[in-house]
Amino acid sequence: MTEQQTLVLIKPDGLKKSLTGNILTRLSETKLIIIGAKVLQPKRPLVEEHYQHMREQPFYEELVRYLMGELHTPRVMALVYHGEGAIQKVRQICGATNPEEADPVSIRGAYGRITTKGLYENVIHASSNESEAEREIKLWFEPDELVVTPYPTKEVVGDHCKHRIWI
Repeated sequence: MTEQQTLVLIKPDGLKKSLTGNILTRLSETKLIIIGAKVLQPKRPLVEEHYQHMREQPFYEELVRYLMGELHTPRVMALVYHGEGAIQKVRQICGATNPEEADPVSIRGAYGRITTKGLYENVIHASSNESEAEREIKLWFEPDELVVTPYPTKEVVGDHCKHRIWI
């Protein structure tokens, strides 16, 4: 297994239900390290870019509203986990996307639900593969927000300051 990174989002329903500690405890079973973490109120452009691959789905608008926190609380905890086999380890603990199909001891099986409109409120997002992990991590985090730099960066000079950006 190779060292990887994966993006994990504890979604607004997970924060509203105070499940953050429970979820982080479960994720600690992976023995991966957290290289970035923050709580934010995601804005529409970020969420639309995150879910770009689902734009044609009939539930797309509801999904965007869900992650923006319009249905629960406008907060998301974004984390980057790093280590051997990170993507597979995290996805296994998360369980199936559909909470009703997820193993009852998985995060989604224990805490997720399906709304009467058919929306999966599954409390957590985890990157599906390495290319998606890279795209998502670069979307949610700046290079200097991570304690390990997993992807190439370059330094840019702005008005009286320098900072790194993803290449």
